[in-house]
Amino acid sequence: MSEKFSKEIARMRRIEGQARGIAKMMEDDRYCIDIINQMSAMEAALRSAKSKVLSIHAGHCIEDAVQSGNAADQREKFDELIDLFGKVGR
Repeated sequence: MSEKFSKEIARMRRIEGQARGIAKMMEDDRYCIDIINQMSAMEAALRSAKSKVLSIHAGHCIEDAVQSGNAADQREKFDELIDLFGKVGR
């Protein structure tokens, strides 16, 4: 298991459990507002995990490109980062 992602892997497993729980709530015909509240909680957890992975990317991949001195690699990582910020903000 990737050590740098170990906490986020555990978080994703909890989110996976939340998704199964929501599906079970739907199967049990639970109150719609309760289902929506659980979906909102799952979305928040996923946003948090996504933000952390972005932080890991910036802390490792971007830093490596900067330290390499390779201008093409730096430009590529910078462009990736800009694209990621656009996707994370959605």
